Amino acid sequence: MSPTFDDRDGVIWFDGAFVDWRDAKIHVLTHALHYGSAVFEGQRAYGGVVYKQREHHERLHASANILGFEIPYSVEVLDEACEAVLRRMNFVDAYVRPIAWRGSEMMGVSAQANTIHVAIAAWEWPSYFKPEERMKGIRLDLAEYRRPDPRTAPSKSKAAGLYMICTISKHAAEKKGYADALMLDWEGNVAEATGANVFFVKDGVIHTPLADRFLDGITRRTVIGLAKARGIEVVERRILPEEMAGFSECFLTGTAAEVTPVAEIGPYSFTPGMISLGLLEAYMAEVQPK
Repeated sequence: MSPTFDDRDGVIWFDGAFVDWRDAKIHVLTHALHYGSAVFEGQRAYGGVVYKQREHHERLHASANILGFEIPYSVEVLDEACEAVLRRMNFVDAYVRPIAWRGSEMMGVSAQANTIHVAIAAWEWPSYFKPEERMKGIRLDLAEYRRPDPRTAPSKSKAAGLYMICTISKHAAEKKGYADALMLDWEGNVAEATGANVFFVKDGVIHTPLADRFLDGITRRTVIGLAKARGIEVVERRILPEEMAGFSECFLTGTAAEVTPVAEIGPYSFTPGMISLGLLEAYMAEVQPK
C-alpha cells in the first residue's frame, strides 16, 4: 500500500527552507482551510526537468493576484526551489505541487493581514489514469455540477476552492465505474473534465470549448500548438452536449492527464484514432528534455 501523503520520507520546500516531509504542517485555523484562499499548480518533471516550469509559476502568481494576495517569492525563486526539491528528493520523473495560501493570523472572511505561505512538494506519480484504460480510451460520466459563471467565481485562477465540485463529480463518476466526469458550463455548453480540458475530432478537424469560462490549461495550449504544427485545424467554440454524437474522437489534456483518449462520455462513444493517438505520441516527445 502506498504511504499516505502526510507520512512519507523526504523534504518539502516550505516558506523558503526545506523541512522534513512529516513536519510540513499548518494550523487548523488556517484561513485557506476554511475559506478556500489558496492557489496551486500541478507540474510534471520529465528526465529531471519540470516542463514549462516558468509558465506554471507565472500562472501561480496571476492566480494569487486574482484572489487578492501577492506571493512573497518571485517566479525565479520558485523555479530554483522546484529544481532543488527534485534534487533533494532524487526524482527524475515526478509530479510537482507548488501551493500558496493565506495563514492563520486572522480568522474570518476578511484576512488582509494574514501571512502568505508557499510550499512545494514532489512525488513520483505515474499516469493519472490506468495505462491499460488510457490507450483504449477512458469512460466519462456526465457531471451534475456545472462550471460557474465567471461573474460568480474567479474562473481564470487555479484556486483551490474551484475544485470542490470537481471532487464531488469525480467521486460520483467513480462510484458508477467511470474514470472521470465531463462538466458543462453554467449555460449548458461542454466545458471540461474535472481536472483536464477536452477536445473532439470530426472529419479531421479538432473542436474544443473556448477557454473563457474555465482554466485555459498550459497543456491545452501546448497540444493546440502541436496540432497546428502538424497541419490539423483547431476550432475553439461553444459546443453543445448533443454535438458529441457527431464526433469520432475525443481526448483530454492536462499536466496530470497529459493526453488521454476518451472512448465514452455518458451515452456518446468515440474511437481513439490517428489524431488522438498521434497527439499523445507528439506530446510525450515534446515534454522530454532536449
